[in-house]
Amino acid sequence: MATLTEHLIKLTDHRDRDLLELTLAKALIDLAPIQRVVISRVSAEDNEKRWLDLVSLDARGGGKVVDPLRIDFHSLPKLEESYDRLRSLNGRQVIEVAWAGPEGPRIYYLPLFADARADAEQGVIEVHTAGVLEPVDRQTIEQLHHIYRNMYTLLAYSDRDALTGLLNRKSLDDTFYSAVLEEMDGILEGAQNEPSPGKERRHRVPPNYWLGTIAIDNFHLLSDKHGHLIMEEVTLLVARIMNSTFRTHDRLYRFGGEQFAVLFHCPEEALALGAFERMRANVEKFSFPQVGRVTISSGFTRVLADDSPSTALERTEQAIDFAQKNGRNKVCSHLDLVRRGLFGEVARTGSVDVF
Repeated sequence: MATLTEHLIKLTDHRDRDLLELTLAKALIDLAPIQRVVISRVSAEDNEKRWLDLVSLDARGGGKVVDPLRIDFHSLPKLEESYDRLRSLNGRQVIEVAWAGPEGPRIYYLPLFADARADAEQGVIEVHTAGVLEPVDRQTIEQLHHIYRNMYTLLAYSDRDALTGLLNRKSLDDTFYSAVLEEMDGILEGAQNEPSPGKERRHRVPPNYWLGTIAIDNFHLLSDKHGHLIMEEVTLLVARIMNSTFRTHDRLYRFGGEQFAVLFHCPEEALALGAFERMRANVEKFSFPQVGRVTISSGFTRVLADDSPSTALERTEQAIDFAQKNGRNKVCSHLDLVRRGLFGEVARTGSVDVF
């Protein structure tokens, strides 16, 4: 069994926030008399909120870790379906539930964060025990919980854009390689034994991940006319529209200036197009203070097996460039532009050759 010091090293050694919940759950299981730990976040879509169990671990072994990018939102339980979790979350307090007598098994609910945050950063730790926790065990749990919060805040500061709070370019690189390409590699390795004469491994990748970039149209002209501070407010409002348009678990980025990006998982190109169209329409109908009407152009692409973040972003920029040169206030799919013969060919493998 790992010592407290070893777990502290693991908690403070991460540079990826997505691994912190798993590391915390392992530490709690090892260092306190806990039977089971569940760490759950609030996920939101179309103004509806549900529980997303990110990590579930049992002391006897077993458990699961969920990738938020690949969840089926409507299969998740609604917030009101777990009353005690909701009480802990809303009251920002520890809730203790005894369900088999005063000395029997317990479930403790702890708010993941001590302060009120956006939906993407709200959650609850659910701790199952065989009986009442001793004060020393409660102290251990609270200390580990406190270290987790500190590390989460430090990592959030390093991978967030200072103005909008969206993720930054560095964070895209981390997510792209860890969440997207690792899954693709697993799919490909599982298919290695299938007969595939003349085809490379990358041809088997399913079109489930999409990367898109968004640019504010005529940004520099608007900046010259209205000034830097007004355009900062426009940028902040566009970021807020992004947060309300896309799903909680979609990854939203700002690269600086007028450029934004989205990385998400969905089964069809038409659904990806629909998401960007909703974003375009929401910006178009919004009245920006002192500016009035602002529009955006978007370009998106399927993530391919041999992509790097830069190669995928290059395709999205080509699609945005086409949109802005053909009237602006448009959404363009790179795949669709290629299918139409506008700047490349789609090979039978699904990879794209751009002129």
